[in-house]
Amino acid sequence: MIIVLKLHSTDDEVARVEESVRELGYEPHTIRGEIRTVVACVGDETTHKSPEALETLPEVDSVVPIQKRYKLVSRDYCPDRHRVQVGNTSLGGPAFHVVAGPCSIETYDQTLETAYAVKASGATLFRGGAFKPRTSPYDFQGLGDEALDILARVKTEVGIPAVSEVLRASDIDRMIDVVDVFQIGTRNCLNYSLLEAVGSTGRPVFLKRGMSATVEEWLLAAEYLAKNGSPHIILCERGIRTFEKATRNTLDLSAVAVARLESNLPVFVDPSHAAGRRDLIPQLARAAVAVGADGLMVEVHPNPEEALSDAAQQLTPEMFTALMDEIAPFIQAAGREMAAPTEVSA
Repeated sequence: MIIVLKLHSTDDEVARVEESVRELGYEPHTIRGEIRTVVACVGDETTHKSPEALETLPEVDSVVPIQKRYKLVSRDYCPDRHRVQVGNTSLGGPAFHVVAGPCSIETYDQTLETAYAVKASGATLFRGGAFKPRTSPYDFQGLGDEALDILARVKTEVGIPAVSEVLRASDIDRMIDVVDVFQIGTRNCLNYSLLEAVGSTGRPVFLKRGMSATVEEWLLAAEYLAKNGSPHIILCERGIRTFEKATRNTLDLSAVAVARLESNLPVFVDPSHAAGRRDLIPQLARAAVAVGADGLMVEVHPNPEEALSDAAQQLTPEMFTALMDEIAPFIQAAGREMAAPTEVSA
């Protein structure tokens, strides 16, 4: 249930409604707008009195039932687009953002060179893997703590927020001082205990769609994050597993349109993992802009042929610059503008 308060509710009125919600056995989640405030009642309605009883309160305008199982991330709860603040930049607004960087952090020089290059070309966030979930136990698993040390130095020197994948709840404490945005990868999209642990940090989260997850399962995974304390979620479509072998995954652009329609969250597209090959990334990136994506996540490496993971799908810095130039008119045609990064530090 969603409780819609009367116009221009005071803090005391909101607090009284929240307390009434708790007395019924629900957990209130409040969204304050400039004019209207709404309170979502999270809990099992089969074991508690219906929140519809709160419609009699003088502060309440109406009580609206929500049919969708994902309440906190739905448009019903918050019709306006939710903006995710990362540092001094806001994702989910009219500006189009690009997150870029290597699949894996391998050396300090490689990471520093890539970070400077992608920021100079317009990227607003830097991605770099410290821990890598690999299909084979014999493949490169990431540098772990050493990579986090490198990432901390590089993001400070370059002046760009960092995105990195978290694999285990036990890694959160050592990542939280370095990583500005936690990434939940495709293999952990439905790892509910990890979602709860990451959500409890309150940090922004990049939530990649599971390779076999439906859109509803993807949005319910986001609901886990929001319910446990982090509503600052960026959804990321990275392709799903199908019978097609021409690409690494099948990019589901219809899922981007549905996720934007059904949820209030920013939706990004990762063409690198969808294609699995660098020559298709520009085409998929253009399509992502056209379908309404709020941004892209792209893999970039100074020497892709020497990369320790996902070499075939990583762009060189020069290719990344060309990509940014190529998508610019599509961003403009979609009525948006490229987000402006901060100046690169000397």
